[in-house]
Amino acid sequence: MQKRPILLGIVGDSAAGKTTITRGIAKVIGEDRCTIICTDDYHRYNRVERAQKKLTALHPDCNYMDIIEQHLHLLKEGKSILKPHYNHATGDFDPPSYVEAKDFIVVEGLLGFSTKAMRDAYDVKLYLAPPEDLRFRWKMKRDTQKRGHSAEAVIQEMKLREPDSDAFIRPQRKWADMVVCFWPPETDKEETGSRLNASLVLRPTLPHPDLSEVLEHGSGNGVHMELDRDMGLPVDRLEIDGNISDEKAKRLEDLLWQHIPGEHHHLRQDGIGDITGTTGEKLKSHPLALTQLLVAYHLLKAASGHYQ
Repeated sequence: MQKRPILLGIVGDSAAGKTTITRGIAKVIGEDRCTIICTDDYHRYNRVERAQKKLTALHPDCNYMDIIEQHLHLLKEGKSILKPHYNHATGDFDPPSYVEAKDFIVVEGLLGFSTKAMRDAYDVKLYLAPPEDLRFRWKMKRDTQKRGHSAEAVIQEMKLREPDSDAFIRPQRKWADMVVCFWPPETDKEETGSRLNASLVLRPTLPHPDLSEVLEHGSGNGVHMELDRDMGLPVDRLEIDGNISDEKAKRLEDLLWQHIPGEHHHLRQDGIGDITGTTGEKLKSHPLALTQLLVAYHLLKAASGHYQ
């Protein structure tokens, strides 16, 4: 019997880093075996219509939620879909595209955990929760440099969207197996890239790997684990320092690969954790790379039948 696809859901507000983290995960699990779709393509109205109706793209009423549910379950069954395509540059819709279900399906977007039918489709659920001031800087850079918006328009849009962010996006955090927060170090509040720290909430809804042999106690630039509470529930919190050394990062990476089933070891590569600097240069973030690898670990374990 052919194995069904493994589904990863990634939810976060606009410019929370969904595309960046997805890119590295796809590299680990094999880009040729990975289908990536965005639930933001399922908007019900274009930009002009949303303005006329006084709706933001974050509101469920502005999206075909039932079609998202249907398509997720079709993909989980290994079936193809005809997916809509929303063009963020024009604010309108392009022709739909034919999407085949590959071994892994990564579903990123604003509202991916909004209904039980959506949540039931995923094997792993990830929520991205950067501090709002950092997300603002990421959104300003993306929307002005890549989408052609003015700074004033970006600021106005974020103000307009804030009530819906609070009502519909952030509450989805409670459904995630992992919550990822990148944040600047105390010594450099303006850091937005490769030196960001990572804080990962690991909920007991997934069997996370034993990382005890690389964990450190006390202060230091490395990897720490602590017990915590998130949204009132007990969790483990994994902290990865943005200034972790190459040696310490490699130890954690090696340990994660020891936990990944051997049939996937040919996928190991160095091309994860890549980000683009402020002047276009390519940078390496160890916290990002290790986060991408930890998420990929869960997908590869699920693909090997360990979660069934």
